[in-house]
Amino acid sequence: MKHFSLEPLKEWFDFTRRERRSSFIMLILIVSIAGSRFIIPVRKMTIEEFPVEVRDSVNEYVSRVSFYSTGSSYRERSVNRQKPLLDINNCDSAALEALPGLGPVLSARIVKYRNLLGGFASADQLKEVYGLSEETFNLVRGRIFADTSAIRKIKINVADYKQLIRLPYFEKYEVTAILKYLELNGRISGMSDLVDNKLIAPEKESKLRPYLEFGE
Repeated sequence: MKHFSLEPLKEWFDFTRRERRSSFIMLILIVSIAGSRFIIPVRKMTIEEFPVEVRDSVNEYVSRVSFYSTGSSYRERSVNRQKPLLDINNCDSAALEALPGLGPVLSARIVKYRNLLGGFASADQLKEVYGLSEETFNLVRGRIFADTSAIRKIKINVADYKQLIRLPYFEKYEVTAILKYLELNGRISGMSDLVDNKLIAPEKESKLRPYLEFGE
């Protein structure tokens, strides 16, 4: 059986009175500090409790961090969303195939139609390509543009039948009427001559305008 030892008590009483008092005070302090964490709740200070100068500095810092963080995030999203537009007047069929909804067949038809026109005056003309649905056009509309400086215009006053009939917007009877008019009158001065003399239907004027030149 283990006997209780009185040695620690003897050692305690061997201390001087001053040493015992110091040890007792130290013990009370340790117990008080440890207990205060449970008795007194820790309170977090709000920004309003700081001095005005500190509050202003903190608010300015937070504003700057928020601005640059938001701006950086926005720029990253913008860069990811923005893709270079494809010029449908200066691209090949392989580039067109990379667009959503356009396979090799539609891409080849677009290039062929572009060659017949002499170039696209507007991206909307893709809707005139056989087999290209409105749904497919809507998929690619935001990814393309037409550089109108690439259009090959027809000099109507010196053109022959073959050159004029190549343009899909002309009918055979219209080309025949234009050539006859040129034979009788020498030249056509502008779109108004074509419309006023009933050489073309009025609704075709806007379609034909980008493709015709009236100089010699």
